[in-house]
Amino acid sequence: MPFNLTILGSNSATPAYGRHHTAQYLNIGSHHFLIDCGEGTQERLNIYKAKVQRIHHIFISHLHGDHYLGLMGLIYTMHLLKRTKDLNIYGQKGLKEIIVTQLKYSDSRLNYKINFRELQPKKSELLFEDDTLEITSFPLNHRIPCSGFLFKEKPKPLRLSKENLPENIALAHIALLKKGEDVFDEEGNLLYKNKEYTLPPRRSRSYAFCSDTLYDESIVPHIKGVDLLYHEATFLADKYPWAELTFHSTTHQAGEIAKKAEVKQLVIGHYSARYKDLTPFITETREVFENSILSVEGETISLSD
Repeated sequence: MPFNLTILGSNSATPAYGRHHTAQYLNIGSHHFLIDCGEGTQERLNIYKAKVQRIHHIFISHLHGDHYLGLMGLIYTMHLLKRTKDLNIYGQKGLKEIIVTQLKYSDSRLNYKINFRELQPKKSELLFEDDTLEITSFPLNHRIPCSGFLFKEKPKPLRLSKENLPENIALAHIALLKKGEDVFDEEGNLLYKNKEYTLPPRRSRSYAFCSDTLYDESIVPHIKGVDLLYHEATFLADKYPWAELTFHSTTHQAGEIAKKAEVKQLVIGHYSARYKDLTPFITETREVFENSILSVEGETISLSD
């Protein structure tokens, strides 16, 4: 089952040097999620051949323009493409008013329904859950209300050892084996011992998105041990006073959070437009947390199971 993160936009407030506003496309199994939607996001989705109409959930971390100004255009494009399925949008207080106002004054009536979910930026919430996946929010420390998002697969069932499995085994018995149970006949005789016919489950994977934020160790419990962490690193380390003043983080600070949270891999982004060359970003981050990479637009990061 795929678990793929595609970077659509990697820059902060101003597009520069071919880099665009924050947006990410996350595909987990049959689910297709959009995380933040800066200006130009729908163009990036087209360029990287993401299926727009498969996106049923959009997560907006906060209401600074570089994280949501592409949303209205995407919403209307979905309408023009004859979308009929509901679209679920998760965002801070005010986002619904912004979208509804634009629809009102453009006299636009969509073919589909938007379900708005207002985030509670000071606490963690369960936003979505099904049989395989759960998505939660958690607070970030920014100048305005801002939330991070954790995408986490649920524990997976045992796998069947096809080499050992009897040829005519009943489907009901297969279901019991996947649950970890031994199988008995009606008289209570053991038919199949679970450990003889099953393999360990595939690994459950996780991804945490930490949008704009000060260095704040309070997020560590929420992202502890994730397979992949995105953490903003707007500035190089020598600009930490400016990062603090603007409620952002530096390369070293992103690396420190990754180290304290014991994550497996860190990807940084949200680069300030003052920097053309990103080489110092990865060099500095790896001084603190070795397994770090740059977010590069168009690249996909895949998590194996």
